[in-house]
Amino acid sequence: MSWPEALKSAIDEFSDVFDPMERYEMLFEWASEVNELPVEEWSEANRIHGCQSDAHVECHLENGLFYMRGGADAQIVQGLMAITCLAVNGREPSEVIDIEPSFVDEMGIKASLTPSRSNGFLNMFKRVQEEAKLLMERE
Repeated sequence: MSWPEALKSAIDEFSDVFDPMERYEMLFEWASEVNELPVEEWSEANRIHGCQSDAHVECHLENGLFYMRGGADAQIVQGLMAITCLAVNGREPSEVIDIEPSFVDEMGIKASLTPSRSNGFLNMFKRVQEEAKLLMERE
């Protein structure tokens, strides 16, 4: 998979860190980088089910390209959303559908996540891909 330059930089930054706690701290820092979905826009319709945090995503197309916004009550989830934005934002919806979330493995993040956080991340990522498919079908 060819990653966008911003994601490649993030992969390099994370893969240089070997301490799981330091990776968590980095995710906390990335939490402020997410294209944030304000709490007042959170709803049952944009909730990510299967995530232990209260997490929400909103996806849309701009000039035919896919973009997501996210929000969560946990900074680690918010950080994962920011990294996901780097992977999917500005791509064709068909590309988003085909992306494998292997970037979390390359970053060493997945090994640092608890099983429930890992499952929540995968649920969030699948939701983003489902939204891309729906948006593509509407075009």
